[in-house]
Amino acid sequence: MTTVAEHIDVLIVGAGLSGIGAAYHVQRAFPGRTYAILEGRESLGGTWDLFRYPGIRSDSDMYTLGYRFKPWLGDKAIADGASILDYVRDTATESGIDRHIRFQHRVVRAEWSSEENRWTVHAERADTGAAVTFSAGFLLSCCGYYRYDEPYTPDFPGVDRFTGPVVHPQFWPADLDYANKKVVLIGSGATAVTLGPALTAQGAHVTMLQRSPSYIISAPERDNLALRVRRFLSPRAAYAVARAKNVALATVMYQLSQRYPANMRKRIRGWQERWLPPGFDIDTHFTPSYNPWDQRLCLAPNGDFFRAIRKGRLDVVTDRVETFTETGVQLASGATLDADIVITATGLNLLAFGGVELEVDGRPVTLSEHMAYKAMMLSDVPNFVYVIGYTNASWTLKADLVSEYLVRLLRHMDAHGYARCLPVRDPSVGAESLFLNFTPGYVLRAANQFPIQGDRAPWRLRMNYLRDLVALRHRPIADDALSFARAGQTEPVGARD
Repeated sequence: MTTVAEHIDVLIVGAGLSGIGAAYHVQRAFPGRTYAILEGRESLGGTWDLFRYPGIRSDSDMYTLGYRFKPWLGDKAIADGASILDYVRDTATESGIDRHIRFQHRVVRAEWSSEENRWTVHAERADTGAAVTFSAGFLLSCCGYYRYDEPYTPDFPGVDRFTGPVVHPQFWPADLDYANKKVVLIGSGATAVTLGPALTAQGAHVTMLQRSPSYIISAPERDNLALRVRRFLSPRAAYAVARAKNVALATVMYQLSQRYPANMRKRIRGWQERWLPPGFDIDTHFTPSYNPWDQRLCLAPNGDFFRAIRKGRLDVVTDRVETFTETGVQLASGATLDADIVITATGLNLLAFGGVELEVDGRPVTLSEHMAYKAMMLSDVPNFVYVIGYTNASWTLKADLVSEYLVRLLRHMDAHGYARCLPVRDPSVGAESLFLNFTPGYVLRAANQFPIQGDRAPWRLRMNYLRDLVALRHRPIADDALSFARAGQTEPVGARD
């Protein structure tokens, strides 16, 4: 059974951090335009509503992970997941955005018609099983790039032999009793670095088993400058100061890591020597084979990860799983790890645009054949914008810029009477992987399922907020790559025409 729903001017897919922020920008700029958010789950919040494992928190400071338009007023710069979820929910409620969300509407396909200058969007309702069809003038994907229904778990030999629970953090059981238990935590990324100290705080003894190390650094849980300036400035002004300071620090650290990797490796090692017990084997357990920021750095608020090691509650083992046994894990080295519980913090699967199938004028869109324009639109795909955040900074910094650019683009189209816009790829632009020089396993496994990037602007993906701020917030919409058409026009015209 198919239900035909109303036409929506701007249709947003996903009610997470990006989707709520985008709705705010659209609603504020165009009070006369209709918009709606289609959310596949039964509640808003995205990642911050889905993940419920102990200690879940941000790995970006809240002065940059928070929205530009809504100051973060919490005391902690590195906030827990529940506080972030409350922040997103409060934003939606205060602005009336929650009334525009269609929950349990999972978008499966979207078809563009140049004759009608609109998208036809097909969704499935999880609550009733009904198929629902919307039409939209503009489609905005705010789905992130993680697959929410299926985490990544390697095929571990003998896992069925283990008599205890094997848990992936993406689907954490609410009734899991881990107090005073021996826990083997497989993984070395941000989730493992978060889970380890959180489990030890409840009495568990944790052994973090990693195939290879990650860079882990301590960061203050509270931002003293932000808390001090609140005494003298308005909340909005104090928030802006803290945000600017943290953007500058993150940019400098990333640029130093890219330009002087050997020096940054040495500096990180020096920090770790102070945080870890004397004689700890940093070479084996904390020295990755890659350079800093070739993969995202893991944060330990107030050094909680290193404190757990110093207290003898958390061990780090660098080895490979040979097989599971009835009582734990046997390693490739021949050693064994006894366990009551095994947690597989082995990562997530990527999924572009929430798995939505795109079609333009009857032709399926194969993402790897389309080039990303300003890392937010696709070549030859009209009236479509997406949000993919930075890998070296807060996700929301990019999400805010994309939403602001969308507002500017719609105003440009209104001013000139355009009904559609699309980036047109220059055949002389060379093609490269979208995630070039970013090498986590979850990225390498799925890179060929994403759009490509070009070797020059505006097709080049920049991991630099300050450069994007100028390009997306201040530079003219019109450029040589973007084409437009009015209703009734068969062929698009250049942006400067």
